[in-house]
Amino acid sequence: QVQLVESGGDLVQPGGSLRLSCRASGGTLDNYSIRWFRQAPGKEREGVSCTSTDGTIYYADSVKGRFTISRDNAANTVYLQMNSLKPEDPALYYCATAPFCDGTAWYRRGQGTQVTVSS
Repeated sequence: QVQLVESGGDLVQPGGSLRLSCRASGGTLDNYSIRWFRQAPGKEREGVSCTSTDGTIYYADSVKGRFTISRDNAANTVYLQMNSLKPEDPALYYCATAPFCDGTAWYRRGQGTQVTVSS
């Protein structure tokens, strides 16, 4: 089965940028849609972005215009470029394989990477 490992989380100031990586092993990501989720303490899990196998991309309204999802199939990695980070963006971010981007279904996720935004 595909195993996912996220990285790139860090502490940044408001307005800063981070690039998260979701690297796969044990299989190829180009067979799956890939979701990025986030969950902050005391809050529900929120879908942030998704890239489907046909190249369709989805973003939550809260991150549109600031976050960009991309795939590098040669590297078996999906990225989430996060710009103009806001105080409401801190959370544990994790990626997951999914059958499609419509809805919220997913197969398997990684352990997540922590994003903190603070001055």
